[in-house]
Amino acid sequence: MPAFKVLVSDKLSDTGVAILKGTPGLEVDIKTGMDSAELISVIADYDALIIRSATNVTKEVLDAATNLKVVGRAGIGVDNVDTQNASAKGVVVMNTPGGNIVTTAEHAIAMMMSLSRKIPQANASIMSGKWEKSKFVGVELYSKTLGIIGIGRVGSIVARRAHGFEMNVIAFDPFISADAAEKMGVKLVSLEELYAEADFISIHSQLTPETRGMINKDAFAKMKKGMRIINCARGGIINEVDLAIAIKSGQVAGAALDVFDTEPVNKDNPLLGMEEVVLTPHLGASTSEAQENVAIAVAHQVADYLTKDIIRNAINVPSIDPEELQIIRPYLSLGERMGAFVAQITDGAPERIEITYMGKLAELNDKPITQAILKGALEAYVGKTVNLVNAPYLAESRGIVVSATTSSVKRNFASLLSVKITTDTRTMTAEGTVFAGDEPRLVKLEDVIIEAILTGDLLVFTNKDQPGVIGDIGTYMGEQKINMAHFHLGRTEKGKDAISIVNVDTAPSQNQIAEMKKIDAVLDVKLVNFS
Repeated sequence: MPAFKVLVSDKLSDTGVAILKGTPGLEVDIKTGMDSAELISVIADYDALIIRSATNVTKEVLDAATNLKVVGRAGIGVDNVDTQNASAKGVVVMNTPGGNIVTTAEHAIAMMMSLSRKIPQANASIMSGKWEKSKFVGVELYSKTLGIIGIGRVGSIVARRAHGFEMNVIAFDPFISADAAEKMGVKLVSLEELYAEADFISIHSQLTPETRGMINKDAFAKMKKGMRIINCARGGIINEVDLAIAIKSGQVAGAALDVFDTEPVNKDNPLLGMEEVVLTPHLGASTSEAQENVAIAVAHQVADYLTKDIIRNAINVPSIDPEELQIIRPYLSLGERMGAFVAQITDGAPERIEITYMGKLAELNDKPITQAILKGALEAYVGKTVNLVNAPYLAESRGIVVSATTSSVKRNFASLLSVKITTDTRTMTAEGTVFAGDEPRLVKLEDVIIEAILTGDLLVFTNKDQPGVIGDIGTYMGEQKINMAHFHLGRTEKGKDAISIVNVDTAPSQNQIAEMKKIDAVLDVKLVNFS
C-alpha cells in the first residue's frame, strides 16, 4: 500500500515533525514559506496538510487538492481554512483546542502584573539611563477585586491564579451556572455589578456580534474610577478610541492589551505612546511549551486519522464511517444550525438541551447529529473552540443536561428534528427538517408554524399581530441599506403575538438592532449568525 503523503507548510516543532516521520505509512515533506500559487501547484500530491496561521487554505487550494483528506491546524483558530468548502469536498479539518489555554491565561496574569507595577515603563526608563523611582509607584493585587468577563477554560485558569494573589474574584458569564462558578471560587455577578466593583477587569470572551465593541464609552462610565483593564482574548471587544479617551480622563488608570481590532496595529492607533498602556503583539499563545504542545497534538491527530481512521478534534466531521456519513450529512448540517439558532435566540445560562428525532430520523444513528446540535448550540456560548468531539464534554463540564429521544410518529414531514433549550430564564423550542437539495429549514418556532432558511444572517422579530409591521421593518431596513433576502411570517391566531424571520445580506449593528426594537409593534429582535 502506498504511503500517505503529508505536507507541513508552516513551521512545526522538531518533535511534531519527528512524530510524523516516525509513523509507518507516512511520507513527510516540509515546505514552509510558500505563497498561494506555490501551494496550489503542489497540493495535489498530498493526502494531508499541516498548517499554522501563515498558510491560507482557500477554495482555490481545496479545488487543487484532489487527494487531500485532512487539514491539521496546530492551534485553535481555523479562520484561515475554508471549512465549508473543505466539508463539501470531504476534507476533515482538525485543530488543537487545548494546547495554549494555560499559556494564554498566564499571559493575562503577566499583563496584569506588568500593568499594576508599571514594569515595562520602568524598564524602558532605566534602560535609557534614568533613575525615576518615584515615577513608577504601582498598586498591589492583594485584596483587590478582579472581574473576569467570560469564565470558560482560559478565564477559569486566570481565576485560580488570581486566588493565589488573594484577590477577590467575580465574573460575568451568562452561559454558566452559579453553582459551576461557585465551585471555581468565583462569585457570578451581572455585568453592571462587575463594572461597578472590579479594580481589574480581564476579558476572556469570544468575539461575537454581541461582544464586538461592548467595552465602550458607556461601559467605561459605569466602571469604578481608576480601574485597570486587560484583554488577551479577542481584538474588537474593546473600543480602542473610547479606551484612550477614558484613560486620558482618568476614569481608567491603565490598560494591557495583547489583541487589537486591527492586527498589526495601525500607526494611528490612539493607544500607541500612552504611558498608562502595556501592549504586546498577540503573544498569548507564544511560548515554547504551547508551540510544542500544539505541534505534538496535531501530529498525532493527523497520523491517527490517516493510518487508523481515528478522528479527534474534528471541526467538520463526526466520528462515523464514510457510508453512514453520506446518509446523515444533511442532518448534521440541520442539527448544527438548529442548535445554533435556538441558542442564539434564548437568553440566559443553558441548563437543559432536549432533542427529539421524529419520523425517519428516528431510524438513523443520532449520536453524531446530537454532537452537531451541541456544537451549534455551545458555539453561541463558548465560541469557535467547540467541535463535534468536545461538545458533549463541554456541555457536561458546564452542568448542562442533554437528552435525546426518538419517536416514529410522522407529522407534517417524513423526518423532523426538535431542539428545546432551557436556560435559567426561559425555554425555547424549534423544529426543523431538510428540504430538497439538502437545504436545512426551520418549520416551527414555539407554537408558530413558520418556514425559514437557516443560512447566513437572519433577524428574528417577536411582534404584535397588527397591520403595518412588515412595512415599518422594511422601511427602516431600506433606510439603513440592509438588504432583505427572505421575509417569513407566522402566528398562532389572529391578534396574538407573531414572529417574523428575515434573512439579510449583511448583519445589522447592535445600534441598528436597538433602533429596530423601538419600532411600534416590535417586542424583541434577535440576530442569528450561521458563519
